[in-house]
Amino acid sequence: MSTVTLRAAEVDGELVDVRVESGRITEVGAPGSGAGAETEIDCAGGALLPGLHDHHLHLLSMAAVATSVDVSEDLDRALQTAHAELPPGAPIRAINYDEMREGPLDRWRLDALAPDRVMRVQHRSGALWVLSSAALASVGAAEAEVEGIERDERGQPTGRVFRQDDWLRDRLPESGQSAWGGLVAVGRRLASLGVTGVTDCTPTATAAYFETIASAVRSGALPLRVSTTGGPALSAVHPPDPLQQGPVKIILADHALPALNDVVAWFEQAHGAGRAVAVHCVTRASLLLALAAWSETGSRPGDRVEHGAVVPRELVETLRDLSLTVVTQPSFVSARGDAYLAEVEPADRPDLYRCRSLMEGGVAVAGSTDAPFGPDDPWQAVAAAITRRSAAGVMVGADRGLAPFAALHLFLGSAGRPGGPVRRVEAGAAADLCLLDVPLREALDEPSRRHVVATIVGGQRTYLA
Repeated sequence: MSTVTLRAAEVDGELVDVRVESGRITEVGAPGSGAGAETEIDCAGGALLPGLHDHHLHLLSMAAVATSVDVSEDLDRALQTAHAELPPGAPIRAINYDEMREGPLDRWRLDALAPDRVMRVQHRSGALWVLSSAALASVGAAEAEVEGIERDERGQPTGRVFRQDDWLRDRLPESGQSAWGGLVAVGRRLASLGVTGVTDCTPTATAAYFETIASAVRSGALPLRVSTTGGPALSAVHPPDPLQQGPVKIILADHALPALNDVVAWFEQAHGAGRAVAVHCVTRASLLLALAAWSETGSRPGDRVEHGAVVPRELVETLRDLSLTVVTQPSFVSARGDAYLAEVEPADRPDLYRCRSLMEGGVAVAGSTDAPFGPDDPWQAVAAAITRRSAAGVMVGADRGLAPFAALHLFLGSAGRPGGPVRRVEAGAAADLCLLDVPLREALDEPSRRHVVATIVGGQRTYLA
């Protein structure tokens, strides 16, 4: 599809024809212009937008979800069923464990549910894995000197392992289809949502992580523009083509916050390599630690706070003065809001997932899903940013909701400037486009993925309803 004309598309409130040549928009003109294209698409007055960009997700984790056991409804039953159905020796990888619903989980509980099975269960936050005794033996956890392995009073592993995805990935076998097959499914899913670009925010310490994704993009199996991060150890490493280099991901894990000197060193390492930092902050304490580090090192363009789950009102001015961007997940308000209101300290509840108050305070804000640890649908996030209501209909946090167009704009910034100027459908821009079945104002009355009828990346159709 080298030359395409999209006819009768609504762009910025007007009906136009949009001509695409060799992957770029060459003309936006009155209806009837752009003749002679090899392919024509009748948009029938539907809105034509820049493709959505999800500024924070985890591609290989999304790929793995397709072959994992979901324990969100009934952990015991789900694991017992998988154990009974799988052949001996086949590992089990499970996701969406929630300790508030299912109670404490350790190696001994897993052993009782599936004796002698190599099994790992991921917490819904993505920050914790719980391993069975067979899995612990497989990775050599008893002898390993690895930070994040929880031990009992006798020094034996409990099965709970924090923030060691790379270490576990190298030592535990995957189940089911390959990561490649999972990435194909992820690509199809994201294309159906109108997503044309993503930033993978995995703090990996191994360059091989990048190559898996890059090969899927090069082959067309993952039809997206992909920006990657990686942890501090990869600050000086550029990802393979065609991946774009994003900020360095830095985790401030609340179960074991690092020393300020360590955080400062990570910031300086990334900045010294000419890169920004993207700092995981989900509590008041972790945000204060990050801001203390920035006060010593200074910020550079592109520095980001990831999540910003709790942002005290008095820190908004500091975020603005440091020119930081907050990359947040509005859909957590709808998906987890009721749990937050029950579990979060009362003093922090007004500060949950600020968005509008950050913008009004001069802070740049961008949207993301944190998939697979949150719903992967950016339209759900747009709707949540507007209503700010939990599943039970309760308002979450002290913020008011965004206006519909402002909520959509959370996903229209560029990979390099999330929360910055909105990309536009205009001559010279990359032909990364999302076509809706109705005009934009009508679509934003009830934001939903059902309005997406076509997605185009680099002039190539990646989805057609």
